[in-house]
Amino acid sequence: MWILVGAAAAVVVAAAVLVVVRAGGETSSATTPTPRKGAPLLLLDTGLRNDADTRALRRASALYAKGRRAEAGRIFAAQHSLNAELGAAFSAWPDGALVRVTELARTHPRSALAHLHLGLALIWTGRNADGVAALRAAERIEPDSPSAVRAGDLLHPRVAPGLPNFVPSFSVPARVSRLPAEQQLTVLGRAARARDVRAKLLYGVALQRVERPVSAERQFAAAAALAPENAEAQVAVAVGRFDKDNPSAAFSRLGPLTKRFPRAPTVRFHLGLLLLWLNDLPDARKQLRLARTEGPGTPLAQEANRFLVRLSSIGTK
Repeated sequence: MWILVGAAAAVVVAAAVLVVVRAGGETSSATTPTPRKGAPLLLLDTGLRNDADTRALRRASALYAKGRRAEAGRIFAAQHSLNAELGAAFSAWPDGALVRVTELARTHPRSALAHLHLGLALIWTGRNADGVAALRAAERIEPDSPSAVRAGDLLHPRVAPGLPNFVPSFSVPARVSRLPAEQQLTVLGRAARARDVRAKLLYGVALQRVERPVSAERQFAAAAALAPENAEAQVAVAVGRFDKDNPSAAFSRLGPLTKRFPRAPTVRFHLGLLLLWLNDLPDARKQLRLARTEGPGTPLAQEANRFLVRLSSIGTK
């Protein structure tokens, strides 16, 4: 249900970053950039790993977020990964940080993580246009990564953070859900190699949850090709195509499915979900009501009802 507070989270990020995405960048090329207060946001990517080094990175990131940058810097300095080097550079902000992060982006030209942090560093020095360009580079060069998703969040602060996930009407088998997260992904990926629609959908959802949207879309497309009359597979492809730069890529595919599968609650539910992402709460509520009506008693109808209860609590109509 965190989606419903996504708009508020996005506003917080926007207030902190003040990314200005518009033609012309800054109002004048002659204007002296005004640095922002404090140190930049630090958005490292530690994935699902849980080894000692990763736990240390998470601990250092938490210290950084609390403003305890000297302590965080000492932990980052003990490692030599790109995550750690970026953390160390930001922990020393502003002393040499922009130069160091610029060098890391140069030596890691295909890393969205490096370009994301270059963008943040540039924005914090007041160079908005250059920062936006770096964020767009992060989206472009490694789109199948959490850092590309974070860059999209910063570039679209009025849209809910992250990307919408497809919600299947069936669950991961209990024998899989009991495994550690990293093992779950491996097991689901192995199962998806078969010509099994459900296995591919579940693996696609797992990939979405670790913010690998391109890989997830491929799994959904493979499922849809195997089962062209399966409403869930067709809806999953549409949700997987959601793009903050071009939302119509998802809606243009999802909308026609309301006629093709008029009694399938998954279509209406996911239309409501995508509308929530765009903060179109009245239309989202309408679609969620239809999902609840079309599939009474189904898991998706129950999920739609949970959204509607939350929406009513924040006063939407």
